[in-house]
Amino acid sequence: MHEVISGCRSCGLATLEPILSLGEVPLADGLVDRSRIEAPDPRYPLDVAFCGECSLVQVVETVSPEVLFDETYVYFSSFSEELLRHSRENAERLIASRDLGSDSLVLELASNDGYMLRNFATRGIPVLGIDPAPAPAQAAREAGIPTLEAFFGEELARRLRAEGKRADVVIANNVLAHVPDLNGFVEGIRIVLKSDGIAVIEVPYVKDLIDRGEFDTIYHEHLCYFSVSALARLFSRHGLALERVEHYPIHGGSLRLRVGAGQEIDDSVQTYLDEEQRSGLTDVTYYRDFASRVRAIQEDLLSTLRRLKQAGNRIAAYGAAAKGTILLNSTGIGGDLVDFVVDRNVHKQGRLVPGVRIPIDDPARLIREMPDYVLLLAWNFRDEILSQQDGYRRRGGKFVIPVPKPMVV
Repeated sequence: MHEVISGCRSCGLATLEPILSLGEVPLADGLVDRSRIEAPDPRYPLDVAFCGECSLVQVVETVSPEVLFDETYVYFSSFSEELLRHSRENAERLIASRDLGSDSLVLELASNDGYMLRNFATRGIPVLGIDPAPAPAQAAREAGIPTLEAFFGEELARRLRAEGKRADVVIANNVLAHVPDLNGFVEGIRIVLKSDGIAVIEVPYVKDLIDRGEFDTIYHEHLCYFSVSALARLFSRHGLALERVEHYPIHGGSLRLRVGAGQEIDDSVQTYLDEEQRSGLTDVTYYRDFASRVRAIQEDLLSTLRRLKQAGNRIAAYGAAAKGTILLNSTGIGGDLVDFVVDRNVHKQGRLVPGVRIPIDDPARLIREMPDYVLLLAWNFRDEILSQQDGYRRRGGKFVIPVPKPMVV
């Protein structure tokens, strides 16, 4: 169920250098059903380290994927308008640039509820989703997206290839960081790609995480935090090449990577590699003060909320997101400070945030009860949520943004 790794998840180096410890925290997406309210929430150590050989930043504990992505997993991508728009634009660009049609195959790894693949399917392009979580996979199938409920890796890739399923495009958005066996996953991509196919992969960028103090994006599902330097080494090990790198603001700062045989390598790849070398991302000294900066953010946020509460204000929170579980538990923010959390995802409503056991409700409750302040846990969708809650704000409600520095808007 839980084990400490014996070496780097990418290159195998035995000695890793510690960067940060967030203590023992519950599983970020382990929302508590009221039927099991008497059972304690499992907690696991959450420690982060740096590999001096390949520059990979990684969590040193592995919680079994079967535990993380079981039938209680209720993250559904389709509840974010910003994510849907971002994905649609990506799909339209791929359809045009790769001339995808009825004789193509688009394969998505961690396809969730089919939010991305529907953009191809509606254009008559054959698709196949792969996702291990039962509820999102079922939702995808109900939406007409063929979906295998399975973990992707080298073995499944060989099976798909033997069945004649080779992809023109493999999409892997926000999944590479979730994979315990990085090398098996990347080798699987190589196996299932056509010789002229490409993989389009999105990952949170470790530089943004470190520079902005985004400590709450560290949790047991996110085993790795990638730089371009670490990624280039990982793909090269499997005969694949980074062909293009782009940066997007989504999820607090993400990279979109094009990976293929290396026939066309964009200048962006070398630009990122050179800049990371100059900035020091390939050396542990870049990460040395991260822990002290995280503690400063946590202390500032805690004192801000306590001051507001002592002044007689009522505080709620928005977004029963994974990062919210980590922020609340690792900072020591409980039900004494936050009365309730709201979230648009109906699958989360009625449950409790693990560890702190704060109830999750519908966003309509904000207007109904008008708490004075709302702690924005899903700050990565800040603009979208502030726009959605314009009515609450016009009536005098205020939001507390926790990172990179606590502020009231």
